[in-house]
Amino acid sequence: MRNPAIQWLFAGAIFASAFSLFLVQPLIAKQILPWFGGTAAVWAICMVFFQTTLLAGYAYADLVASRLAPRRQLALHATLLLASLWFLPIVASSAWKPQDAQDPSLLIIGLLLATVGLPYFMLSTTGPLVQSWVARARVGQQVYRLFSLSNMASLVALISYPFLIEPVATLRAQALGWSALYLGFAGLCLASGVYFVRHAHGPSAQTEAAADGSDAGPRPGWRDALLWLSLAAMASWLLVAITNHITQNVAAIPFLWVLPLTLYLLTFVLCFESDRWYRRGLFVPAGGALLALCAYGLHEGSIGFEVKVAVPLYALGLFVLCMFLHGEMARLRPHTRHLTRFYLMLSVGGALGGSLVGLMAPRVFPAYYELGLGFALTALLAAVVLRRQRALSATALALVVFCGVFLAQQVRDDLSSTRRLQRNFYGTLYTVDVPDETLKDTVRLLYHGSIQHGEQYLSPERRREPTAYYGRSAGVGLAIEATRRPGQRVGVIGLGAGTLAAYGRPGDVHRMYEINPEVIDIARSEFSFVADSAAQVEMVLGDARLSMEREGPQGYDVLAVDAFSGDSVPVHLITMEAMQVYLSHLRPGGIVAFHVTNRFLNLPPVVAAIAQAQGLQVAHIRDENDNPLLRNTDWVLVAREPEALAHAGIAQRARPVVPIPGLAPWTDDFNNLFAILK
Repeated sequence: MRNPAIQWLFAGAIFASAFSLFLVQPLIAKQILPWFGGTAAVWAICMVFFQTTLLAGYAYADLVASRLAPRRQLALHATLLLASLWFLPIVASSAWKPQDAQDPSLLIIGLLLATVGLPYFMLSTTGPLVQSWVARARVGQQVYRLFSLSNMASLVALISYPFLIEPVATLRAQALGWSALYLGFAGLCLASGVYFVRHAHGPSAQTEAAADGSDAGPRPGWRDALLWLSLAAMASWLLVAITNHITQNVAAIPFLWVLPLTLYLLTFVLCFESDRWYRRGLFVPAGGALLALCAYGLHEGSIGFEVKVAVPLYALGLFVLCMFLHGEMARLRPHTRHLTRFYLMLSVGGALGGSLVGLMAPRVFPAYYELGLGFALTALLAAVVLRRQRALSATALALVVFCGVFLAQQVRDDLSSTRRLQRNFYGTLYTVDVPDETLKDTVRLLYHGSIQHGEQYLSPERRREPTAYYGRSAGVGLAIEATRRPGQRVGVIGLGAGTLAAYGRPGDVHRMYEINPEVIDIARSEFSFVADSAAQVEMVLGDARLSMEREGPQGYDVLAVDAFSGDSVPVHLITMEAMQVYLSHLRPGGIVAFHVTNRFLNLPPVVAAIAQAQGLQVAHIRDENDNPLLRNTDWVLVAREPEALAHAGIAQRARPVVPIPGLAPWTDDFNNLFAILK
């Protein structure tokens, strides 16, 4: 039956479900990011939850489609759809805010279950279940093309959110809009189910063959299922591992994570739209060459860490390798009689690959070794897939050895060049000692991925001197000098190497807020700023804003907010509400100093807009110098009283902040990094 209106009904249900499915991911993640430090690791845990729920949805679809009669399918599905409306609107409860600094992975998963669990589950079931309805109701579509359509909808949602939706809508408006969209999806899904019940045919192989004009063929065995799963797992593995590599090790560029996910979804769209896009003769040799080049790029000093080469190289590598993995997956797709089982295995594979990289790797590997391992496993899988073509299979096995050699080289490079190398939920930290020929000294550097978070010269005459972004001529140095008094109190959000402790004098108190326990350990064991400080240094483990909201007024002379140097800016630390928290801890005449040095984000106008909206004083200090101990920096100083910024050192150096037209003060409910890209 080829009724265009009915075809549009089923296609609309699938498109709406996939669009909503992908749109809710950044929406809900942005709601909870501020509660867990605003780090990229929060997004990784969210992705594991979404993939696991998708797996549960696909398992449900397979069970329902294969075990229940049409009327019972609709009755069960309609009941769950109606029950899921109880979760609307999808606004996370503040009761889920963390109370301590432990690994928040399980807390995040519990929060997601309570906030969006059943609606997301119902969206997850739609693709395979509705496609099985299409096949049995003889709607007349090429069923697997609907899988391409669903991935196209996901791709549209992915691009729409950061560039079209986030810049114009508050979080609450986004949640309400999504909830309205979900109601529309539920209506389309129920209408599709009603049509299915009225026009369903028996699940015989002959009937289904007639639905799409193909032969049902033999029933897929466990080897087929294992191969489907493996292909999906390696594609998911490479997606997460390459995203981690280019965003953490190569360049902290905002929105860079969009590129690999777009390419990953695009390969699904192409491979399942038709068989014309994937050609073994093209993608197998291209994939082998790129696999070798990308594996080589992971060892120290190679092209794999140079941003202008690495980003296009690994993006192209991901696209070609996923075209191979998804193309082979599409070649192996079974008859529509086994459609839901096929999608279940794809979902199991996706969840497995994502979980191994997102959950297991940070707890097993001290650095990002999962990408090199993923290349070797992909080559091994290619040898299995191409086993009937002996030359290609042998070449793939040779690539396994090649990737293994360079993975071993990467591990040796890391162990030989770093003093300390460790990894946890928040990412990889390492310290290195580098000779400074100009000063005839050795400098110890602290890195979090590709971002430097502090440095210290090791000679006795320089080890107590503030370095890098924290020199005496920088904005924070001027603020500390302008507020000098006996018993000065300094708060610091973002410990790093502990450099600001160098300003401490007897009787002073420096209170350091740090969310990552490993940073505190490294600051104490690898650097001596904290140990050498004459001040009393206090450490507070946990998200700084949440910790300060629970504390009584601290009466700071200076509060340094130093958390904005990477791509994953903790936005909750630079909003109207955050400023009120900071001011509640500031004594009269005190200064809040925002470190806004960032290659890609224009942050001074953000701070200025917030300050001006609250009637505060602002001074932008740009420090450009030739001192080899220091870096060029941007600090924005904020105070209640004009007198606080009238100190000669500040007043003479202050420059006006150039506003961004149309930039509104950021709040917890509305903020947008896209608007401040340089």
